[in-house]
Amino acid sequence: MVKGPVMVQTSGKRKAATARAVLSKGQGRIWVNSRPLELVDPPIVRSKISQPLFLLGPRSQSLDVQISVQGGGIMGQASAARTALARGLVVYLKDPALADMFKRYDRTLLVNDSRRKLPKLPQGRGARKRRQKSYR
Repeated sequence: MVKGPVMVQTSGKRKAATARAVLSKGQGRIWVNSRPLELVDPPIVRSKISQPLFLLGPRSQSLDVQISVQGGGIMGQASAARTALARGLVVYLKDPALADMFKRYDRTLLVNDSRRKLPKLPQGRGARKRRQKSYR
């Protein structure tokens, strides 16, 4: 008899990046865009994606995770993958204490970052920049 779900699919977003994570029973392998997590560069991205696994501890050794990420830059993709992974762990393990621990550590582990770029406005090149005034 299987204790938990056989497979869980979750998603995470950050800026323009969207990540989907599929968690299933396995041997502790983590793949990001069809590459092992150990081969993801730079190392700061690798550590950001694996934060939920470090917080979880040895219970993650029996899970296989496949993450696919599209859009955005490398850090936005890392944050989106991290959110998708953390959400998947909470749903797969059905542990409310784990969700509380993730929220106490960093709320963005479970909640998408809703911040977006401001729209460009008149009299300038961007959202904040304006033409200078000359009083001469």
